Amino acid sequence: MTKWEWSKLRSGKKKRAPQIEINRVPDQFTEQHGDKRITGDLEQTIAFVNGLLGDNGDFMQRRFDVFGAFPAVMFSFSNMSDTALVNTDILKPLMHVPAHLTGIQFDVHELKDVILRDTLYHGKASSDDRFAMIVESLLRGGTVIVVDGMDEAIMVETTKVEKRAIDQPETEQVIRGPREGFIEQLGTNLSLLRYRLPTTDLKIKSMKLGRVTKSRVAVCYLKGIVSDALVQEVENRLSVIDIDGVLDVGYLEQFIEDNNFSPFPQVQNTERTDKAVANLLEGRVVILVDGSPFALIVPTVFNQFYQTTEDYSERFVMVSFIRLARLLALAFSLITPSLYVAIIAFNPELIPTKFAVAVSGGRAGIPFPSVVEVLMMEASMEVLREATLRLPQQIGGALSIVGVLVVGQAAVSAGFVSPITVVVIALTTIGSFATPAYNAALALRLLRFPLVILAAMFGLYGVMVGLILIANHLLSLRSFGVPYLSPVVPGNFDSMKDTVARAPLWSMKKRPAMLHTPNDDRVGGSVMDELKEPPHNTLDPLKVGNHKEEMKIGISSSNNGDTGGSDSH
Repeated sequence: MTKWEWSKLRSGKKKRAPQIEINRVPDQFTEQHGDKRITGDLEQTIAFVNGLLGDNGDFMQRRFDVFGAFPAVMFSFSNMSDTALVNTDILKPLMHVPAHLTGIQFDVHELKDVILRDTLYHGKASSDDRFAMIVESLLRGGTVIVVDGMDEAIMVETTKVEKRAIDQPETEQVIRGPREGFIEQLGTNLSLLRYRLPTTDLKIKSMKLGRVTKSRVAVCYLKGIVSDALVQEVENRLSVIDIDGVLDVGYLEQFIEDNNFSPFPQVQNTERTDKAVANLLEGRVVILVDGSPFALIVPTVFNQFYQTTEDYSERFVMVSFIRLARLLALAFSLITPSLYVAIIAFNPELIPTKFAVAVSGGRAGIPFPSVVEVLMMEASMEVLREATLRLPQQIGGALSIVGVLVVGQAAVSAGFVSPITVVVIALTTIGSFATPAYNAALALRLLRFPLVILAAMFGLYGVMVGLILIANHLLSLRSFGVPYLSPVVPGNFDSMKDTVARAPLWSMKKRPAMLHTPNDDRVGGSVMDELKEPPHNTLDPLKVGNHKEEMKIGISSSNNGDTGGSDSH
């Protein structure tokens, strides 16, 4: 029973859908002034806002008269607002009566509608009388106008925060495929999804999480393709999160995954927009957080972690070969050190005679048993890998070369480790680098150590017991109710066309059955009928001839010169 099933059983009732509120989890201000509202007294409002935000160096306050007759004040944060937009689209039209309103008299009670409908040159303007909303707008870079005698404030979205350009993702490089990736701004990321999915079925539900950060979270899915139960479950899991701050999607991942103690990730993350769109089209849900360049994809199964978006851009024969190579690398990274320790320590008779002589010669004079050698080298490689990641790029590359060549060769020359051990650890490290998903490769790196210890204690029996335990654990895992080893266990033939090998795109007619989508057809039936027809060899030389130097050569008639008459002349 998962923690979510247990919590539902313990509560005795079904979780309610999340209420999307501006301050669902309040901070200190809303705890004290959550119900405070504007009274229409301008000086009282100015005193309250100054007492709350006036001690900030970038807080701006500008007094002016609306249409030269109504005293007003404008609040904003200079470092987060677009100053040029504020001057041209807000201040300038408010300080002069519009031409079409010249000579018309109106009182302060009509002023709100006049400003919103006839004056402001901005598309995102609204009004509210709650101080919580006003402060929220200011803290996000908006501009607020308060007019004396008007019991509502005008809020205009003028946020301007510097952001980096859309670039190729650093963690998911491809040779063939799109080069654009998500950035930190949520609005830009949503626009990238809208650009690739120009359909009314793309739905985006927003909420705010975090007592202090109030981070904007977007739940994206395709209506009519995704299961409604999956969307409801995602919202339920997000709605119970209560934390001071959500700075990255990784915070949400740790709250919504089914098994927190498993080394294997049950939620996939990506920087690539095309990967997120592809999963939306399969019937999954994508979660984005403002301030994070990564997207979460749920539910997730194991075979997604050795697949890349490039697998669908290349031809299926080549891709199937590459996937088999990745699985071989995955096996190398997990079991090669433990197999080496088990064979050297317990079953040397399994090694061919000539190879055994070479191995024994290389191990002559080594003071440590094989398990100590392997553990020392594995620990050294993990430290070296971590140091390479944390150093600047210019230094990190040099360190990796020095670490592998100099330190490895020096350890062999000094007699600490044997050459065959260095080869085994090198194969293991290369295999872990070949796994596309970093979090999945990290899980395999972690599991190598207990497998090596089991191999040192029980030989090949220990290795087999360890692999059986890992397989049982994988079989027990679920991601939002989907078995982790789907579609292999439980088996589904149509979905298996995209696992170890990849079938042609035109043959994968159905979406993954494990997602229980209401619309599982993704390839039209007419495509199969057209592909069954023989190809039209339009430019076949036997049909159109061969043109050379303005002479027609090799053109034969349709009946090869046979007129159908008798042979006699």
